[in-house]
Amino acid sequence: MPPRPIGYGGVFHTFTGRSSDRSGLFLPILAPIITLLCLVPILRLMLEGVLIDGSFSSDHLLTVFQASQTWYATWHSVSISALGTLIALLLGGLFAFLVALTNIRGKTALVFCFMLPMMIPPQITALSWLQLFGPTSALLKMLNLAPPLGSPQPLYSFQGIALLLGIQHGSIIFLILRAALRQLPREQVEAARLAGASSWQVWRDIVLPITSPALIAGIAMTFVTAIGNFGIPAMLGIPANIQMLPTLIYSKLSSFGPSILSEVAILAILIGLIATIGVMLHHWLVRGKSFRLHGVVGRPLALSLGRYRLAVELGLWALLGIIFVIPMLALISASLVPAFGLTLSAETASLEAYREVLFRQGATIRAFGNSFALSLGAALMLFALTVPLAYGMNREKNRLAYLLNILVEVPYALPGIVLAIACILTFQRIPLIDVSLYGTLAIIFVAYLARFFVISLRPVLSSFQQMDPNLEEAAQACGASRGRRIIDILLPAVAPSAAAGGLLVFLTAFNELTVSALLWSSGNETLGVIIFNLDDSGDSVLASAVAVLVVAVILVLMALVELLGNQLPKGVVPWRS
Repeated sequence: MPPRPIGYGGVFHTFTGRSSDRSGLFLPILAPIITLLCLVPILRLMLEGVLIDGSFSSDHLLTVFQASQTWYATWHSVSISALGTLIALLLGGLFAFLVALTNIRGKTALVFCFMLPMMIPPQITALSWLQLFGPTSALLKMLNLAPPLGSPQPLYSFQGIALLLGIQHGSIIFLILRAALRQLPREQVEAARLAGASSWQVWRDIVLPITSPALIAGIAMTFVTAIGNFGIPAMLGIPANIQMLPTLIYSKLSSFGPSILSEVAILAILIGLIATIGVMLHHWLVRGKSFRLHGVVGRPLALSLGRYRLAVELGLWALLGIIFVIPMLALISASLVPAFGLTLSAETASLEAYREVLFRQGATIRAFGNSFALSLGAALMLFALTVPLAYGMNREKNRLAYLLNILVEVPYALPGIVLAIACILTFQRIPLIDVSLYGTLAIIFVAYLARFFVISLRPVLSSFQQMDPNLEEAAQACGASRGRRIIDILLPAVAPSAAAGGLLVFLTAFNELTVSALLWSSGNETLGVIIFNLDDSGDSVLASAVAVLVVAVILVLMALVELLGNQLPKGVVPWRS
């Protein structure tokens, strides 16, 4: 059918469908930016370990692999992450099955609270637990439960690191498994029971097969995340001389600086390789496992707990109290004592630590400003990039869109320490313009853009995918220009999702540590770094005060995202059903 002229505003335009629309330029324009952010640093990292003066060489590989500390750290990384994953599986699996399959009350509040450990940075989780145990715990001393002075800190151990990794990442398994459990057909389970199947048979023959791919995916993702965790191994492992690969990289760079970049590049590749093996193992395990549900699931399964319901509800809230509330109370108590080791009481309670970090300490004041500026800047920049990118990807659906969709996932899928090393190598001296970003806030900003690109993109892309294409086509048929369609129709429709994506980016970047731990320099501290440094230098009271303030900001931001929840596509807010 030939193009037909239509009138709009007294001017005739020619409607030719999508072929006349210049929105197809969005992807080619954005592709170089995404390549520079997401692909070039990773390629640079891979080349660094095998090149010496432009020639391929195995010298760096031999140096790293012949060092006993490499295999010592690798063994600790794998074994501690595996034990942490097992603990996360027990916690996340328990919550997922009870929340998704039973008739317990207060599910929204339970899910929100169970997600908190994942939203709080790992170094704060570690600090709160450190303030809970040990002879100097302000909370235990106030309750006369503190162990005698000189007692060892039980968390400075293999098991302590694994326990906190399990608590930190239990939410990952919970989210993935709960989504699968909600798809279980109630009718199929009821039919099996009417046919005489026992509870064990229902579990073995229906629930477990259908949810096994999600369970395996959750285990793999948790293990990969734990392998790249820096905050908990740094706070608990370094004092106990338990080196894991991320802390080994940090120790080498702290001791020798950029001169040892080639060797730490090999270690970063080793972490990435272990993470890749974990992902490949996941795909191998789920290969051939196909338990498809035909048709639309009607009512979700809701098993009645009968007279045990109240006991189960109390048990879940008690568990949340143990893994989150009590450590946070210990953290708050530690921030209120005038000096480390003193007993908290009505006479000794003081807000001096808060006054110190907010109004006197230059480093902490600067860290608040830096983290705020970096997080806000990253959220705004990603907003500007992801809206046209998501629009182009949704409309074009070609190979370039598919490739860009994969590229933005790469920096987030890799451990943060790997991305940090890749950014140092790429931006310490930029060819052609001969500019170095190393040691500046700019390199942290670039790393944040790469790291959190996918967090900003997914909500906007989901919103575009759920939008009725007839809306824009009707406006186009009426002669509305591309700019007017974007301003009047598309932006208002995706604004809540873009805002939620921006809040999630801000929330994640505001307290980030793993990437900035290797990229910061004097005068360019971030909040994650300042908490780690304060605790490392013995200023636990000030570290606790900063951590409490960060948790307060996180709770406010999560509440804002929750308020936007009803206007967002399903799945955008991770803790909502």
